[in-house]
Amino acid sequence: MKRSFKFRLRPTVKQVQALSACLANHRELYNAALQERREAWRRSAVTVSYGMQSKQLKDIRRVRDDHARWSFSSQQATLRRLNLAMEAFFRRVKAGQTPGYPRYKGERWFDTVVWPSDRDGCRWDSTPDAGHIRLYLQGIGHIRVHAHRCIAGRVKTISVKREGDAWYVILACDEVPTNVLPPTGRVTGIDLGVSEFAALADGTLIRNPAWWRQTEERLTKAARRHSLRYPPGCTRSKRKVRSSQNLAKIHRGNARKRLDFHHKLALNLVRENDILVHEALNIAGMVRAPRPKPNPDRPGEFLANRAAAKAALNKRILDAGWAQFLTILTAKAENAGRLTVVVNARNSSRTCYQCGQVDAASRAGITFRCTTCGHEDHADVNAARNLLRAGLVLIQAE
Repeated sequence: MKRSFKFRLRPTVKQVQALSACLANHRELYNAALQERREAWRRSAVTVSYGMQSKQLKDIRRVRDDHARWSFSSQQATLRRLNLAMEAFFRRVKAGQTPGYPRYKGERWFDTVVWPSDRDGCRWDSTPDAGHIRLYLQGIGHIRVHAHRCIAGRVKTISVKREGDAWYVILACDEVPTNVLPPTGRVTGIDLGVSEFAALADGTLIRNPAWWRQTEERLTKAARRHSLRYPPGCTRSKRKVRSSQNLAKIHRGNARKRLDFHHKLALNLVRENDILVHEALNIAGMVRAPRPKPNPDRPGEFLANRAAAKAALNKRILDAGWAQFLTILTAKAENAGRLTVVVNARNSSRTCYQCGQVDAASRAGITFRCTTCGHEDHADVNAARNLLRAGLVLIQAE
């Protein structure tokens, strides 16, 4: 199977300058390639392909010493990245979706450079005899790596990413052996929510840490200070950069807490259960803003649609990070030899687990009280049990 490993880099001051220059040159290459494609189509209706732009790299490196400093393969990977963005754009056009034409990358919107294969302009563990791990990058040198764990499999792709003032290396590995856990004989259903992060079929409720609410006051002050220091039309300043970095630091802290919580919870669930059933969530549809409804009595005006309340709910949904958690859960289950089942969650919170009666009036807040048989339970636990039963039926049908 495939897995990725992420480690913190410890570059020197000169290496930080070289890494920043590497990002700047690759960003320049990306923007220039995008400009060429746009101008070719606008002026002559000619489509420029990845192969055509890749052939021009030799000429660019011949006249630009700053570009010749970096790995040829990494520059090809940057052009391939643009090509994937263009292909996704045309795919959305054909599907009738909102296309979203690829944009030029600003200084703060291009933070990753990819080396497609190990030992091609890069080398993982370049000094194995020195007793510590270093990463070699062409044009930068040997960078010390804070490798807090051992990697498994064969290193295939190496990526360097900037997050604020920190640098990381991401290793994509193939042929990673699985770590199959012994069977436990237990199964569970998982119902995700915002009041409680998750409810399990055995009645366990997992509290939602609500990372955004923990730092809401700090975020508000930092965002307000950032907007006051840099009003529209003002030029970039050092104070603006510092306030922007401070705001980003708070967001990164929340993201790391969320990721740590998801990893630990997913690992516990995988260790304790052989089968994990969860609902299929359309998160993009759940956080969509309500459409304004025209007022029939007053043309040109709209009825109140509780947009503020919906925005607060959307913020809580996004703060929970359900998609990230389910991705981590699926990956850990695959590595441990566990089975994950995705079921349609329609009416799972309205159906009585005991008698099977479907009635929206049975649910009142966090309490489920069946209007037919009188069964009473926590609403999310009742939904988790319905999900588990539906998942077991799907397994038997296969």
